[in-house]
Amino acid sequence: MSQKLKIAGWISVGALAGALTTVSLQTVARGSLAPLPLEELQQLAAVFGMIKTDYVEPVDEKKLITDAISGMVASLDPHSQYFDKKTYKEFREGTAGRFVGVGIEITQEDGLVKVVSPIEGSPADRGGIKSGDLITKVDDAAVRGISLNEAVKRMRGEPRTRVVLTIFRKSENRTFPVTIIREEIKVVSVKGKPIEPGYGWVRLTQFQERTVEDLTKKLEEIYNQDPQLKGLVLDLRNDPGGLLDAAVAVSAIFLPEDVTVLSTNGQLEESKFIYKASPQFYLRRGADPVRRLSEVTKGVYKKNPHGGFGQRRIGLGQ
Repeated sequence: MSQKLKIAGWISVGALAGALTTVSLQTVARGSLAPLPLEELQQLAAVFGMIKTDYVEPVDEKKLITDAISGMVASLDPHSQYFDKKTYKEFREGTAGRFVGVGIEITQEDGLVKVVSPIEGSPADRGGIKSGDLITKVDDAAVRGISLNEAVKRMRGEPRTRVVLTIFRKSENRTFPVTIIREEIKVVSVKGKPIEPGYGWVRLTQFQERTVEDLTKKLEEIYNQDPQLKGLVLDLRNDPGGLLDAAVAVSAIFLPEDVTVLSTNGQLEESKFIYKASPQFYLRRGADPVRRLSEVTKGVYKKNPHGGFGQRRIGLGQ
């Protein structure tokens, strides 16, 4: 169950993976026949035919169908997205903490792509790209108005290939190109440090396969630097989401065991599921890093009398 991708609104990334290969008058859905709307499909086919024959320039049929499916899924809610085979592969690469690209964390601002920070040692970092830079073009294509996912796809590619980013730097009021050679980027999704006596800061950039392991190590480091730790800032700004079981495991660090983290719902009975802050809902294999963290910190998990996140503080030096 933990290895299945679920559509869950809170996690920001809804994945509907697969490919549409044939259209028939009926489709089999979980053993029952569900009739397709023939009239609407005929209308879709008619529009497809008109675009193919009458548009000002030739169109890629496969891309046209893929875009139609993407639009259909995107219209469901802000968190559902269609992944074709290539996009799903890129998604899995990202959640594994490795991908080929330029090496920047990005968000959107005023329709442009904003650099949150370059990844240390990445091609973008070596190329002089700075936090706060706005990317206006990827190669010759403007990014204004396109989705963040589309911008990411344009910046990724094969190793040792070139991409030119047009940068607008507000602090210098100038626009300039930066040529970058793509390479494999290894992303550590967890950053953290003590910020003042008794308090630490941890930032999660994405929920990846190694996020929980890296988070527990980072918390151990912070605790070793300040054994009297009594508070922690969990920074999730600009986190685009990622793997559901990783997010559940992170929640389990802060929540009492067996507390409900989230629930899923759907028309099919198997879509109805409750995820709790327990190892069976996030652990794939091997030792549980969450349990190891509690052992390192002497297992001190006390109720927070003032409420707060998860109704208790993290068990570090209380």
